[in-house]
Amino acid sequence: MSEAALPAIVQHWFEERGWEPRRHQLEMLDLARRGRSGLLVAATGAGKTLAGFLPTICELIEQPAEGLHTLYVSPLKALGVDVQRNLLGPIGEMDLAVRVETRSGDTPSDRKARQRARPPHILLTTPESLSLLLSYPDSAGLFEGLKSIVVDELHAFAKEKRGDLLALSMARLQRFAPGLRRVGLSATISDPEAYRGWLAPDADADLVDLITGDPGAEPDLSILIPDGQIPWSGHSGRHAAREVMELIERHRMTLLFCNTRSLAELIFQDLWAVNDKALPIGIHHGSLALEARRKVEAAMSSGRLRGLVATSSLDLGIDWGDIDLVVQMGAPKGSSRLLQRIGRANHRLDEPSTGIIVPGNRFEYLEARAALDAIDDGELDPENFRPGALDVLAQHILALACSAPFEEAELLAELRSAAPYAGLREETYTEVLNFIATGGYALKAYDRFRRLVREPDGRWRIARPGIALQHRLNAGIIVEAPLLVVRFKSGRRLGTVEEGFANTLAPGDHFFFSGLSLEVERIKDGEIFVHASSKSARIVTYGGQRMSMSTHLANRVRHMLCDRNDWHRFPDGVREWLEVQDRRSTLPEPEELLVETFEHHHQYYMVAYSFEGWNAHQSLGMLITKRMENLGLKPMGFVANDYGLACYGLEPIRDPKALFSPDILEQEFVDWVEQSYLLKSAFREVAVIGGLVERHHPGKRKSGRQVSFSTDLIYDVLRRYEPQHLLLRAAWDDARARMTELGRLVRLVDRASATMVHVEADRITPMAVPLMVIVGREAMPPGGEADETLLIQAESLAQEAMAV
Repeated sequence: MSEAALPAIVQHWFEERGWEPRRHQLEMLDLARRGRSGLLVAATGAGKTLAGFLPTICELIEQPAEGLHTLYVSPLKALGVDVQRNLLGPIGEMDLAVRVETRSGDTPSDRKARQRARPPHILLTTPESLSLLLSYPDSAGLFEGLKSIVVDELHAFAKEKRGDLLALSMARLQRFAPGLRRVGLSATISDPEAYRGWLAPDADADLVDLITGDPGAEPDLSILIPDGQIPWSGHSGRHAAREVMELIERHRMTLLFCNTRSLAELIFQDLWAVNDKALPIGIHHGSLALEARRKVEAAMSSGRLRGLVATSSLDLGIDWGDIDLVVQMGAPKGSSRLLQRIGRANHRLDEPSTGIIVPGNRFEYLEARAALDAIDDGELDPENFRPGALDVLAQHILALACSAPFEEAELLAELRSAAPYAGLREETYTEVLNFIATGGYALKAYDRFRRLVREPDGRWRIARPGIALQHRLNAGIIVEAPLLVVRFKSGRRLGTVEEGFANTLAPGDHFFFSGLSLEVERIKDGEIFVHASSKSARIVTYGGQRMSMSTHLANRVRHMLCDRNDWHRFPDGVREWLEVQDRRSTLPEPEELLVETFEHHHQYYMVAYSFEGWNAHQSLGMLITKRMENLGLKPMGFVANDYGLACYGLEPIRDPKALFSPDILEQEFVDWVEQSYLLKSAFREVAVIGGLVERHHPGKRKSGRQVSFSTDLIYDVLRRYEPQHLLLRAAWDDARARMTELGRLVRLVDRASATMVHVEADRITPMAVPLMVIVGREAMPPGGEADETLLIQAESLAQEAMAV
């Protein structure tokens, strides 16, 4: 397609800047003019945002019109703000009469009302806010003229519950606007065909054309190893704080990614302690107050920061400031994630992004090397799609009922046109409707669970007008742990911490948050009042699932271990570690499961190196210690990391195979899940998403404790009287698939029974050291004397393990 196809004003805008539209941008414009939907996969810095909006800009120039033309949906609230700025720039420079607005949970209510009455041409929003818009009676009028929906960073949420909600919303939009074009944008997708199917109406991939951008410059990636030394333990790269600070000094702006919010707070403190030149550095994560995040974003955008420590809150699409270096603290966990993060540097297609990984221990070095090799080979993380969640379906159906009564068969056809629900069975659909209408058999006597009723003509409508208000107050897919607000006594809000952590605090305690040491003054009515302090403090901890190493990185690490011809690339310390392991024990083949047993300080240890990720190992550790107890092995506990699992007790383990037998997933697993917090926690989430339990009432919000109390009561009733209830089944699905990574657990147990290599060692082995250092560590607060103690302990264990 030639540039002549561009309107003159757009062509002039490109020429004024000395730019030319890229091939994929013109191809996206051509697709739009032919009324086709498209998926654009292009490298970071290739102008994906402009490619997504160029058809809209051109169409509004050529055919000016009022009303909503384009919806732009992103997974992050902050992303909409960033794109709004980048989009408003070109529109302002071309002096176009095109209105662009943002709508998210942070948007003031008066602006939300105005947007429905007088919508902008382009609305930037999130899946949750779009779903709420669809719950209003005027939604058909609002969206009937919609021409396109642009879904950015498609990979970030298509496979999750937020993706389920968006797919259902797109099905409704397509009904309002049959000619609607769907556009997906992403830089890191390993299976474009799967995403074309997800994006398309009726999951028909042929309706979505694939456009691939030109490859960008190869990234400049390396691994930082201060003085050639890698610690035996840890997973944060904290040992390299001074070297990382030197990198910040040598670059214009450095973005440092951490895998958790706790680690971000810790790394910020470590860097501040060695920031001898007092350079401006900041911190950004999802628990900080909106004002604090906006302040940091503004400082970054204007070039006033030299370093910013962040979590996945800045993973996606952000183009702020002049970032020329990205540092990944600790292991990357996946090649796609690493590529996405590294792409924040330079953000220009023809210049290499510079990225550095700081591994926390020897296993993390292998993972970092595996990630760089995967990127070199063009191997991205695999895509695992699953059927749509039923709690999300229930929430969506109620939203549609709030907008207007619906006919049962018509709605089923519409729901099935959303890819995650293409296989929705009629009996399951009926069950969901009955659940919304009555709460289910065990709850139907309670009026408050009656949310739908059937009219004489067979259509379904909401049971009473107040249900629409309740739905809009409580809808949403992200169910956070119960939170307490952290405030200065002046009233200034710093952010939120989880109730579980807050319960460990008392007046006079100190904790690091928002980059500050804070002393607790009092805790009252769900708020923690603090003042700044200079004293040493604890790091805020957060619950939830930890990020696990992806399966393809795990496979690469397994191959590295046994490929001795590859070891010449490794630092001396890593190579020596593997050589001594090979002499003292063995190194497993990729398909084998190495299990070592040995005595240490009058306790008996079993260490399994399975590389299936922390979540799977954590679950298996609980099951195996339970089985050890049943076998009279007197277990004391277990520890896990991404690479392995260590269980220990007072009796020697002679036959590890008995502990890993496949029936562990039928007997102990079911018992453990049903008796642990796991299923209750999963039920709390699906009950909130499914609308059974409310988080908000008009004028007030329930505390986390009240929500938990409500869900626990309902959970106990359903377990007793209706064990096959829809939400209990949904909770089981969540508990198995997400919280325990059941697929990896099954593979691990299968491999154990078929390929276990058992080595009875005379003492601790080199590969066991990173796990052995963790034993007893959880009870120790980070920082100060505890870190010194752990350092001494690690060196002592390493000395014993490495002695040949």
